[in-house]
Amino acid sequence: MQYIVRMNNKNNIPDNVTETILESISDGVFTVDHEWRIMSFNRAAEQILCIPRTAAIGKHCWEVFRSNMCDENCSLKKTMKEGKSFVNSETHITDSTNKIIPVTVSTSLLKDKDGNVLGGLETFRDHSQIVELKRQLSGKYQIGNMVSRSKAMHDLFNILEQVAKSDSTVLIEGETGTGKEVLARTIHDLSRRSENPYIGINCGALPDTLLESELFGYKAGAFTDARTDKQGVFAAAEAGTILLDEIGDTSANFQLRLLRVLEEKKFQPLGSVKQLTVSARIIAATNQNLESMVAAGKFRQDLFYRLNIITLRLPPLRERQEDIPLLIDHFIEKMNRERDKNIRNVDTKAMSLLLSHNYPGNIRELENIIEHAFVLCEGEVIQVHHLPSHLNKYAGETVVPAVTFEDAERNTILKALELNQYNRVKTAESLGIHKSTLFRKIKKLKIKLP
Repeated sequence: MQYIVRMNNKNNIPDNVTETILESISDGVFTVDHEWRIMSFNRAAEQILCIPRTAAIGKHCWEVFRSNMCDENCSLKKTMKEGKSFVNSETHITDSTNKIIPVTVSTSLLKDKDGNVLGGLETFRDHSQIVELKRQLSGKYQIGNMVSRSKAMHDLFNILEQVAKSDSTVLIEGETGTGKEVLARTIHDLSRRSENPYIGINCGALPDTLLESELFGYKAGAFTDARTDKQGVFAAAEAGTILLDEIGDTSANFQLRLLRVLEEKKFQPLGSVKQLTVSARIIAATNQNLESMVAAGKFRQDLFYRLNIITLRLPPLRERQEDIPLLIDHFIEKMNRERDKNIRNVDTKAMSLLLSHNYPGNIRELENIIEHAFVLCEGEVIQVHHLPSHLNKYAGETVVPAVTFEDAERNTILKALELNQYNRVKTAESLGIHKSTLFRKIKKLKIKLP
C-alpha cells in the first residue's frame, strides 16, 4: 500500500507518523506522478469520493477526481507546470455514485528531501454542508424555476441532481397544481439529456386511439384520414425526455401497451411492420395514489413497478405554507419582467389573506391569484381589493406556519457556529456574509453564545 511518505520532511518526522496524520485529517488528499497516475489516496478521499484507494491508485487522476476544472483549468496541472501552489480553488466534483459535491482544492508540488519533484499533491475539502447552510440562511433554495424554504422540498432538492444524472424512470406524485411538470422539466434540464428534446403529453386528456397515435406515430393509410406518415412523441424525443402526465387516468389497454414499450425499449408505429428503438427517458406524473389504485384493481401492478423505480412526491402548498411569501416574490419578479411593470410587494392585509387561504389548486392557484392582482394593480403594492373576491371567505382561516423563517435562520446560524467552534469570524466567512451582519443577526435573533 502506497502513502504519501516521500514529502519534503524538513523536521525528519518518521514516515509512519506522516501516514497517521494523513489518515486522520478530514480533507481528502492524493498524490500523482509525472504521468498523472494516483500514487496515494487517504481515507478522507475514499469517503468523499466513495471509492476505495485500491480502485483509485494507479488510475489517472481525472478518472477518479472528476471535476469541472479537469479539462482546462486544472490547478494541479498549473502547479506542475508553473512550480507554484494554488490554495482554495472552488470547483465541483462527481463521486462514484454520480453525486455532485462542491469542494475547495489546494495543490502543491511533491518533493523528496533533496528537492527533486516526484509529482503533485492535491487536497480537497467537501463544502456540501456549508453550501446547504448558506442556502438555508438566505431563506431561499432554488433549482430551475422551483423555489422553497420547506424541509420537505429541501429533502427533494438534495437528491434531485442525483436523480437527474441517472437514466431511471421517475414517477412524480402530487396534487393538481403542485408543479409536477416544472419538476419534470427541471430533471431534464439537470440531466445529460438537456440538449435533447423535452416533450410532455397529458395522457388523461386523450382517448386511447388518439393517445397511441400521438405517442407512437403512424404510417400513411393506417386508418381513415391518415394520408401521410406522422412521427410520434417517442421518435421525436430521440434521446431526450418524455413526460407522461396524468398516467393514472389511462385505460388498462393502453397501460399494457406502454408496459411492453418500457420493458422491450421498442415501439411500433400504427400501420407499420417495423419496430423502432426507444432511447428517451420516461417520467410519469399523476395526481392520484397509484399504489391505492393497484390495490383496487384500477392500475396494472406490473406497470406500477416499472414506473416506480424512483418516486418523488410534491407536497401540497398547505403543507409548505412557509413558501407562500417566497413564491409570491418569485411570481411578482417573473410578471414584472413579462409585463414591464414595477410592483414591489404585497401589503400586510393582503398577505394575511393569502397566508390564510387553503389553496386547493396549490401553486398554480397562487400564481393565478397574483396574475389577477397584476391586472388590477396600477401602483407598486398589491392590496386586498386587487385579489379575487372569493378569497374573502377564507380570511378567518388563518394558518400559522409550523416553522418561521426566524427559527430556520436561528438554527442555521447555530449549526454554522458549532461547525466553526463558535469562532464568529470563521462562521461569517463560511456562510458568505460579513462579520458585522452575523453579529447583528446574533443579537436580533437572541442567540446565546457559550
